[in-house]
Amino acid sequence: MPLVSRKGILAIAAVIDVAIHANGRPVSAKALAARHKLPPRHREPVLQALVREGILKGVRGPHGGSELARDRKAITAEDILRAASSAEEADEPPLPLSALVMDVVRPALAEAERTFSAALGRITVEDVARQAEGLK
Repeated sequence: MPLVSRKGILAIAAVIDVAIHANGRPVSAKALAARHKLPPRHREPVLQALVREGILKGVRGPHGGSELARDRKAITAEDILRAASSAEEADEPPLPLSALVMDVVRPALAEAERTFSAALGRITVEDVARQAEGLK
């Protein structure tokens, strides 16, 4: 059972892609989509969420696209997944407000989420980008 959603994985891949391909100019959404075979309906909400959360910066114009809004060392996997989850939550209905969900299930999962979140917080874009650059 995957702990990271499809959108979360795509969000991390998008940020790493921008980190390694920007070279002083924005990475176009079209180039990003081509490299990762992303249809616009999956790409746009994720990129918008990453911009809203200050992870990416959108650049308009004929040579526009996305670039990192912060230094690679200052962006963690946790930051990216938190942004991606805001894009997911917009697509999904809210959780039921039953006593079982609110008083039992959510509190039971909270500690596991905190542990997982702490581990994600130790993974930076710099770390993963260096690995990706080694693949070239």
